Amino acid sequence: MHAAVIVFPGSNCDRDMAVAFEKAGAKVSMVWHKDTALPKDVDIIGVPGGFSFGDYLRCGAIAANSPICQSVVAHAERGGYVLGICNGFQVLTETGLLPGVLLRNVNLKYICKPVRLRVETADSAFTAGYQSGQEITVPIAHHDGNYFADGETLKRLHGEARVAFTYCDNPNGSVDDIAGVLSQNRRVLGMMPHPERMAEPLQGGTDGAAMFRTLVDQLAEA
Repeated sequence: MHAAVIVFPGSNCDRDMAVAFEKAGAKVSMVWHKDTALPKDVDIIGVPGGFSFGDYLRCGAIAANSPICQSVVAHAERGGYVLGICNGFQVLTETGLLPGVLLRNVNLKYICKPVRLRVETADSAFTAGYQSGQEITVPIAHHDGNYFADGETLKRLHGEARVAFTYCDNPNGSVDDIAGVLSQNRRVLGMMPHPERMAEPLQGGTDGAAMFRTLVDQLAEA
C-alpha cells in the first residue's frame, strides 16, 4: 500500500503522519506542494497538520490552491482515499472535498491537549478498526478547529452517517460536537484531532494506531 504525504511550507505533522503510515506497513512518499503530479500507484493521500503558509488569509486557503492540490482533488474524484488531519482538514474544506468550515475556537485561544472522542461510525476504511460508540483519546492542537456547517449540510451529514467522530467534551465550540467528517463516498476523511500523535506507546497511547493499521490492511487487500 502506497501513501503520499503532502508537504506545505509550515507543515509540522508531515513526518508524524509518514511514520504512522510506515509503522502500519505502508510505503510512503513525501510530496512537495509545488509538484504537479502524485507518484504512480498512490492509494491514499495524507494532508498533514501544521500552519501551511502561516495560516495567512484563512487556514488552509493558500495551500488549497497549491499546484499539488489539483492532483489531490482529481485523486479523490476518481474514488481515491484522502486523509486530512487538523490543517489538512482545513485544506480539504477549502478545496471543496469536504463540506463545512473551520472557524476560530470559541474561546479564541489555541488549544493543545488530549481529548476524548466518540467513534460515530465504523462504516469506513478509516474507522473500521473501532467500534461504533467507542471512546478513544487523541490529542488536539489548533486555534481554528471550530467546525461549522449550515443546517441542511448537518442534516445530510447525520442522515448519511458521515460524522466520523464527535468530541465527548467539546473543546472548541464545534457544531454538534463534530470532530471529523466523511465525504459522500466515505473515501475522504477530515478530522481536527491528531491520531498520528497517538499511534505508539512512546507517545502516551495507541488509540490512533487502529486508523492507520486498518487503512493499510484494507487498501492492501483491495
